[in-house]
Amino acid sequence: MPKILIIEDDAQNNQMIQDYLEGHGYSCMQAYSGSEGKLLFSMEEFDLVLLDLMLPGIAGEELVALFAEKLPVIVLSAKSRLDSKVEVLSAGAEDYICKPFDLPELLVRIQVQLRRRDRQRENFTASGLNQENTEKKQLVREKEEKTENAENLEYLQRVYTYKSWTLNPDTQEMTAKGELVELTRHEFLILELLIRNPKRVFTKQMIYEYAWGEEYLAEDKTINVHISNIRAKLKRSGTDTYIQTVWGMGFKLS
Repeated sequence: MPKILIIEDDAQNNQMIQDYLEGHGYSCMQAYSGSEGKLLFSMEEFDLVLLDLMLPGIAGEELVALFAEKLPVIVLSAKSRLDSKVEVLSAGAEDYICKPFDLPELLVRIQVQLRRRDRQRENFTASGLNQENTEKKQLVREKEEKTENAENLEYLQRVYTYKSWTLNPDTQEMTAKGELVELTRHEFLILELLIRNPKRVFTKQMIYEYAWGEEYLAEDKTINVHISNIRAKLKRSGTDTYIQTVWGMGFKLS
């Protein structure tokens, strides 16, 4: 099932496109700003991007070259001037559709780009295809390998450190300034994800899917509650400020 990233700040248009494409056998993920779209692109694997140009955060024009290096980009824009089209097509976009547009036409143009991509991939060797992995798949695979047949495997000692924190995945123990911090399994996995990627911002969806190992289906307060509990446990050591809230996006280490 081809997976498409829709980056469109108009919620009604975004939902309309998603409903139509999913009704024709596509899997879609939605973003409503340039910043959110860039973050999802770095964590997920997609087959094609539908990109609006006038976006909050990061403008669509700035994202075209980044996305086009790895997969087809179809620009959806109310900008109908020739110079706008020339600019984004020169930057690497495969197609440009002016708003308003018909959904059946959009579907056909997507199919054309995916067929072209498939023909190009046929020219690559199997080994080359096997090297196309995303960071999320690597994290999931590492977690699966760590838990598979644990009673018969000998694990290498792996200890993660960040400032005054130390996390030991093999013993599921954490210390802050040398003192043991009692964490639940989910709290430990949340900190493990953050400490392994201290400069990256993680959305609630990414954190939930890593720590719980299942799909994040709806917005709720689960992650906020767990982050609050972690901070409370770390307050005694004065390291609760290490966890930074990135408003509108998620969490990272400071």
